[in-house]
Amino acid sequence: MSQPDAAGSAQPAATVLFLRRRIRLGLRRSASSVLPALLMAFCAVGAYYFSELVLGHQGPLFAATSAIIALGFSRDPRLRRVLEVGLGCTIGISVGDMLLHWLGTGIWQAVLVLFISILLARFLDSGAIFTTQLALQSLLVVLLPIPAGGPFTRSLDAVVGGCFALAATLLLPRDPRREPKDDLKEVLGELSLVLRECASALSYNDSTTAWHALVRARSQQPRIDEMRQGLRGSVEIARLSPLYRRHLQEVEGLSKLMVRVDYAMRSSRVLARRLASVINNAALSDSGSVHLAEVMSETAAAVDELGAALSDTTSRATLSHARDALADIATRLHPRELEITRMEGETVVLLFRTLMVDLLEAAKMDPVEARSLLPDL
Repeated sequence: MSQPDAAGSAQPAATVLFLRRRIRLGLRRSASSVLPALLMAFCAVGAYYFSELVLGHQGPLFAATSAIIALGFSRDPRLRRVLEVGLGCTIGISVGDMLLHWLGTGIWQAVLVLFISILLARFLDSGAIFTTQLALQSLLVVLLPIPAGGPFTRSLDAVVGGCFALAATLLLPRDPRREPKDDLKEVLGELSLVLRECASALSYNDSTTAWHALVRARSQQPRIDEMRQGLRGSVEIARLSPLYRRHLQEVEGLSKLMVRVDYAMRSSRVLARRLASVINNAALSDSGSVHLAEVMSETAAAVDELGAALSDTTSRATLSHARDALADIATRLHPRELEITRMEGETVVLLFRTLMVDLLEAAKMDPVEARSLLPDL
């Protein structure tokens, strides 16, 4: 009877733990979103009343909604979002009005207008916001009465909301360097864990751990893609904002660094996959496994230091130390020095050399110099 009781008591405990974790994450997200939410609220209401009081539009909801969309929490560049909202709204109204004139009103006309609008939007641009705005405006033209100022008052309202959002982005921007630096540190931290799991797989001769490392490395790709998208927005802010234009070169440098880190993560995936096969086939001697595990552990420590250095560019000594540590490891990456003789094991060393070059370039070393550090085969 004790086993069912234990299982029954474990379930509520797990539920409570899950709820606590969700509450902590929710509170953290809310706390970090206070200023953006305040900015969105002011811009949305300001755009609404500007269209109503200055332009004389009745119920200009699209001014408020376009400001919210353009200032949303997506990492897409805001200038692109503003253009997508304004152009999508204008083209959608034009298409809807034209098709309405040709086809008339009705249920089947609404279906046809929406279908054609979506296909047209996908033909013109891949942006989700652009497609949504164009399709929505076409549908509203068919289903709703024309506003007092004519159908294109909605388009003008959308432009007003986008202009409010763009003005807020340029005059009150976030620091375009902070988020990319945090992203770099986070990704490099995950890469360090991948290398540590690979080292552990070698130490314990456990291919399952190597597969876990591969899964971890693969899971980072969507996050890296999102971060690179966010960096495009940071470059946009640094280029357009008077407050941060002096940091444009630094932000562009962070964008290039993220590309190198992306390459390093991709290289780690290939390495982990090959390592699992090598362990299953017992292609490494005991001494070879020990030496390879050691260099992977040392590389993981250097990657941690590199992440700390890149997230704090004022710490030149730390970056230099991380680069020197990686360079020292690179000079030892020869199968003979690692006591690896079989072809399968040599393949792992070759893949590790590729990863090392990516890391050295991320540590701001010239590519030619990084390759010259590797011992000749």
